[in-house]
Amino acid sequence: MIYGLYLSASGVVTNSFRQDVIANNIANSETIGFKRDLANLQQRPTAAAERGASGDSIDPMLENIGGGLLAARGSVDTSQGEFEPTGNNLDVGIEGSGFFAVAAGKDVHLTRNGEFLIDRAGRLALANDKGQAVLDNKQDPIQLDSTQGVSIANDGTVSQGGKIVAKLGLFDIADPAQLHKDGGTLLGFPKGTTLATATATLHPQALERSNVEPAGELTQLMDTQRQLEANANMIHIQDETLDKLVNDVGKVS
Repeated sequence: MIYGLYLSASGVVTNSFRQDVIANNIANSETIGFKRDLANLQQRPTAAAERGASGDSIDPMLENIGGGLLAARGSVDTSQGEFEPTGNNLDVGIEGSGFFAVAAGKDVHLTRNGEFLIDRAGRLALANDKGQAVLDNKQDPIQLDSTQGVSIANDGTVSQGGKIVAKLGLFDIADPAQLHKDGGTLLGFPKGTTLATATATLHPQALERSNVEPAGELTQLMDTQRQLEANANMIHIQDETLDKLVNDVGKVS
């Protein structure tokens, strides 16, 4: 019976985690360049399997019940989002695989957020509260003259006054599964990872919207809530059964 309590408790914790991930996706359904998180789940081995037990030390009944459910390492859904024309000459959307690179302190991060501006230092930067510098194809900040107009072509070249100033960096990594969220729309990757040049198509004066589908996320959220409630109810039922076992069945007459 205690084993059953542990299984139900793991179900509550796991579905609570999944619920948080889905709720965060829904909250960012209108965030430019946001990529939905995936709450990956895995089957936990039974206690005997974890210990490497065999033979008479294995309880066949518990083995048939299984080991319950656990949260696995999360991942990022990098599928394409829809484009939204903006008419802003500093906005750029990416079609296909690839990311913009930005400098966040001493680290380089990737993002699909192509909403840019020119900061006070004259650098091309993300139009967010941090204003990370956007990097060119050599992973250097793009320096501009704030007094002149800027145009960005569909091949990523940045021009001012009819002259090419820089080219937007467009990068990718060999294994997208290694990407992880680093706050906002920034994606991090393991140290030592080589950034390869991407060949995606750019859409100037447009932005890539979030790839979250609210209707689908709400459906998953309701399913998760039902599973969470089912596990919570099982805990309550098992608790009542244990109470009767201890106080009634085990009572000394």
